[in-house]
Amino acid sequence: MASIYALKPAFQGLLRPLVEELARRGVTANQVTLSAMLLSLATGAAIMAVPESRAVLLLLPIVLFLRMALNAIDGMLAREHDQKTRLGAVLNELGDVISDTALYLPLAAVDGFDPRLVALIVLVSALSEMAGVLTQTLGASRRYDGPMGKSDRAFVFGALGLALGLGAPTGAWLTWLLALILALLALTVYNRVRRGLAEGSH
Repeated sequence: MASIYALKPAFQGLLRPLVEELARRGVTANQVTLSAMLLSLATGAAIMAVPESRAVLLLLPIVLFLRMALNAIDGMLAREHDQKTRLGAVLNELGDVISDTALYLPLAAVDGFDPRLVALIVLVSALSEMAGVLTQTLGASRRYDGPMGKSDRAFVFGALGLALGLGAPTGAWLTWLLALILALLALTVYNRVRRGLAEGSH
């Protein structure tokens, strides 16, 4: 199914001059990966510190965009500047799950969010990334199938943070939106497992 991940090559093209400059300055892929994770942890801590503040949610669209950029940059540094390492591969996968948890779980404390749905979204998000990685053990590629991959989650929660931060009222619509995100995440897990199994059997 369609995913914002399909736009990644165009996004990488825009970032390539910056990546080349970072490589010339000796910045490593692992440093960028850790920076994205620390940025997410700091943002989550800020939301947890003042969950009653709507304004703090305006950090989400900014930080989620920066995180997507940093994730693209670390991958390009690794692939295009001979910085691939086994540690980097582990950091990349763990960093995504840690960052997702740090950014989204604090929303459970924000008024209007159903904490049970938020917790389930964080859990199934982690399962979707695990499903994408585990298919490699079957001889398939790392799966990035949608419809609610990492980039899609970033877009949805970034837009949600922007809307609520600017004063949009919470209500039943928010609960229904979270339920929809959860359903799409479950479908994402299914798609990644199904397509990974099909690819690995060839």
